[in-house]
Amino acid sequence: MTEENLPNQDELKKEIQPERTVESTNESAVDNKEKTTTDTAVDYQETPEQTEVKTQVAEFPEFDESTKHGFTDNEKMEFLKDLELNVYIELGRTKMQIKDILELERGYVVELEKLASEPVDIFVNNKKIAEGEVVVIDKHFGIRITNLIEASERLQGLK
Repeated sequence: MTEENLPNQDELKKEIQPERTVESTNESAVDNKEKTTTDTAVDYQETPEQTEVKTQVAEFPEFDESTKHGFTDNEKMEFLKDLELNVYIELGRTKMQIKDILELERGYVVELEKLASEPVDIFVNNKKIAEGEVVVIDKHFGIRITNLIEASERLQGLK
């Protein structure tokens, strides 16, 4: 092929991207002519149509003392009395090395830091509320409360 037979760049662009026409509707009849999509997009950017949106300020009723309902401490406690909380008893603790933990077997005895005569700790939702001693009721373990933390402190600890 010789250079004379090769299409120029403009002809190649037309073959690759054919020109589409769109009829303009926002011009006067004298200027009404066919435009390419690029020309129409440019016109739109120059004169965008604006849509009016109606807005208003939101109004909320005022609250006064008569609309507030304050609960007394007794009412609050009555409301909370049916809730279930996690309770656990801590017999004692100890620290062990990982190698000793890995060597644990059935029958192995773990010595705790607490003495046998010391009371166990009673926790509600991870807060200590009392101390007690271990008892056996029929075939079940139980705890006899020996020392109770003040009610105000117990409630404070549960918040």
